[in-house]
Amino acid sequence: MSDIVVDTTNISEGNATVRDYIELLKPRVMLLVVFTAIVGMFLAPGSVHPFLAVIGILCIAMAAGASGAINMWYEQDIDKIMLRTRERPLVKGVMESADALAFGIVFTVAPIAIMGLALNWTAAALLGFASFFYIFIYTIWLKRRTPQNIVIGGAAGAFPPMIGWAAVTGGVSIEPIVLFMIIFMWTPPHFWALALYKNTDYTKAKIPMMPVVAGKESTKRQMFIYTLLLFPIALAPYFMGMSGLIYLSGAIVLNILFVLSSWNVLKDSGDTKAKRMFGYSIVYLFMTFALLMLDGGLNAL
Repeated sequence: MSDIVVDTTNISEGNATVRDYIELLKPRVMLLVVFTAIVGMFLAPGSVHPFLAVIGILCIAMAAGASGAINMWYEQDIDKIMLRTRERPLVKGVMESADALAFGIVFTVAPIAIMGLALNWTAAALLGFASFFYIFIYTIWLKRRTPQNIVIGGAAGAFPPMIGWAAVTGGVSIEPIVLFMIIFMWTPPHFWALALYKNTDYTKAKIPMMPVVAGKESTKRQMFIYTLLLFPIALAPYFMGMSGLIYLSGAIVLNILFVLSSWNVLKDSGDTKAKRMFGYSIVYLFMTFALLMLDGGLNAL
């Protein structure tokens, strides 16, 4: 099958709209990032002025979006090939590459400085490191070189609750590290489920995702192992006193369903179960952190 060619004959560069710039920020990805950061901030001991809390969340959102923008700038060549990315602004030609890069750099640097000045420099340092990790370690170094790209590079997406916690406390303890580990262990089965049913895209673009390099069966087995390893980590907040029985009960159900989803993928010869697991994985992470917030709020009453 030949590579997909995007016809940009009738599209001139430099006509980007506000909507195009918003799309550059990967808003759907940003929402989950911001939500986990809010939960980290909410669970942290101590308090911060509501205005400063909003500033902190906006800084995290801006930096996360900027990383997505630089990712799109760097990956224009493969975005043209993949079906799921060929409608991005840079691929369509409605935005100049230099504008996208400048936009990404400004929105990366500014939030780090604002976070440091408004809240504390520990949170700012974590925010800066997360951006650096996503842009340079994952996007530029790992993604096109190793099938472990999402395992290692996925750490960048696990930082937000730790950043939120540090924004309130000025430091990092075992509690936000557990929140980090939940997202870190969730990331491989989440993205490999996507890679399974988008395998043709990744193969065309020559991105060494696990299904492309190791095959689908090996990927499915590894996904199942990760969901099993995630199970006890997801229960850790209860045993550490971070949450109560509401969270414990919900986490048990959510993780049983996650393991079953992965088992169904393992036994499925097609891609239908992988697509369903990818959708459920998003619900899983949102509900896990929502339960942490709900339980923490009820315990505070």
